[in-house]
Amino acid sequence: MREKPLIEIIADSTCDIPEVLVEHYGLRIIPAYILWGSDQFRDRVDLLPVDFYRRLVVDHQRPTTSQPGIPDFQQAYAAAATRGATQIITLTVSSAMSGTYQSAFEAAKLSTIPVTVVDSKGPTMTLGWQTLAAARARDAGATLKDILAAIDQVRKRMVQFVCMDTLEYLQKGGRIGDAIKWMGSLLQVKPLVSINHQTGRVEPVTLARTHTSVVEAMYTKFFKQLAGGKKLHIAVLHGNVQTEAEALAARIRAEFDPFELIVNITGPVLGINTGPGALALCGYAEE
Repeated sequence: MREKPLIEIIADSTCDIPEVLVEHYGLRIIPAYILWGSDQFRDRVDLLPVDFYRRLVVDHQRPTTSQPGIPDFQQAYAAAATRGATQIITLTVSSAMSGTYQSAFEAAKLSTIPVTVVDSKGPTMTLGWQTLAAARARDAGATLKDILAAIDQVRKRMVQFVCMDTLEYLQKGGRIGDAIKWMGSLLQVKPLVSINHQTGRVEPVTLARTHTSVVEAMYTKFFKQLAGGKKLHIAVLHGNVQTEAEALAARIRAEFDPFELIVNITGPVLGINTGPGALALCGYAEE
């Protein structure tokens, strides 16, 4: 019997997959860069999310981000080949939000082994869930074609909402997408946005006056879109508000009994655009 090809799974660091799962599935994560004054950090390597949010609220200088470059992906592909991989699947944050996809794609042309690059059409656990689906299908013995089909099915079912305490970071971060229509609104309102997983863009949903009301709107709309689905896979993501995220997760467990529930802090790349105190729900239902 011919030995099945060893397929390595690579994602960029905006995936926000908890480290325990990264290690469990042997995922390879390519860090984005955070530029803060004269400092340059690698996402979740030199700058951990908690430290990022702590500095964000006290430092008058705003950080920016930079995508991984072609050499970053080239090195990762070469390392995978050295480890014995015969094929690679690379998943990236939405190409509508970042040039990371293009870097990964251009590097793939230079790889000594075949590389398939997938645009996840979203940020954070939209990318994370698809990456986990790829790893789980691979470990179950799926072929490359079947793994890509599994990724596609998860993406088609994906729902993601993000609520923020202010429009300030969204406006200054440059990733506002179709929520640009809110430009000029009062900063004290609380925005709720969603991710369109066909276009890969941010879309405006509603504005609220209080934190409680915007979180409730996110919760209601998220589960309305998942209604009727079985085996819910849900991530609660937060901008350094662990206690509130855990409380939201407890509510979800009590009311929906999800098949899988992840709570994780969002990394700097998303945090620059959403700010401290943001909350997100991201997940999908199996058929």
